[in-house]
Amino acid sequence: MKIKAIRLAALLVIILLAIPVVVMAGDKNKNKKEGQTIQLFNGKDLNNWVFKLKDPSVDPSTVFTVHDGIIQIAGNPFGYMRTKDTYSDYKLHVEWRWPSEPTNSGVFIHAQQPDSIWLRCIECQLQAGNAGDFVCMNGSDMTERTDKTKPFVKKLAASSEKPAGEWNTMEIICKSNTIEVHVNGVLQNKGTNINLSKGSICLQSEGKSIEFRNVYLNKLKE
Repeated sequence: MKIKAIRLAALLVIILLAIPVVVMAGDKNKNKKEGQTIQLFNGKDLNNWVFKLKDPSVDPSTVFTVHDGIIQIAGNPFGYMRTKDTYSDYKLHVEWRWPSEPTNSGVFIHAQQPDSIWLRCIECQLQAGNAGDFVCMNGSDMTERTDKTKPFVKKLAASSEKPAGEWNTMEIICKSNTIEVHVNGVLQNKGTNINLSKGSICLQSEGKSIEFRNVYLNKLKE
């Protein structure tokens, strides 16, 4: 009986010692998931994107192309490339530049299906001179949109964009029903009480050529 009791006590000690290790491993895996980096663009192809163009007779492969690790979007016809997956609670990193003439484009956040040229989403504006504006499209809304006759929420600061040919960085932080937009490190806008909190991410074709690279997101704690 004494030997059996000793064995049971030893087993109990081993179990108690193992519990912190298991908990720590669980926390480590949780933190890894929360900080996970998801490459939306792999630098090689656009296989994980869906395409929508205003003119359905145009082949999307002639509008959205990849060269030397850079997404090149022709700008005409209007449309967008959309992630197949949907996302929430993340920090999105996007780099863009105008190869020649500054013109118009946008990053769509929380884009809803079905696909349409002006789908339901929040647009983070890339229009030259207005990068960081919000456009509440097709029924999306936020507290900061005080004039309900217009879809726009103007940026908070003077333009922080770079000239044509130089790379810009936009970082978009989506947390629950809030969105913050930083352009080249400058906080340009913040939306609260947004009626969308999850959806696809789109890069827009609108006007003339624009280029994108290093498109990825980091998951935040939900």
